[in-house]
Amino acid sequence: MTGRFVLGPDIDLDNEEVFDSTGQRLTEARAEEIGRDAVAKAVGRPSLSTPGRQSPEIKARVPQELRDELVRVARERGTTTSALVREALELYLAS
Repeated sequence: MTGRFVLGPDIDLDNEEVFDSTGQRLTEARAEEIGRDAVAKAVGRPSLSTPGRQSPEIKARVPQELRDELVRVARERGTTTSALVREALELYLAS
């Protein structure tokens, strides 16, 4: 493995004393809980409609000038391009 993490031998957290950054003892059960929490949080952005579900995504190709204008207006309004596209789509479909 390359990078800043190096794999070492497995340890039994119930037999060896390992502490987290807050000084709390890390046990096998606590490690499992931390792992489950990390996986649950790694789902992505929060759903726009149903909690716990992923929002559908729509993609469209646009001319560079239209994208540049979208970015400019979003910055001007202090919002994201996604929020601006949702707003524009809602207004268009409501008319």
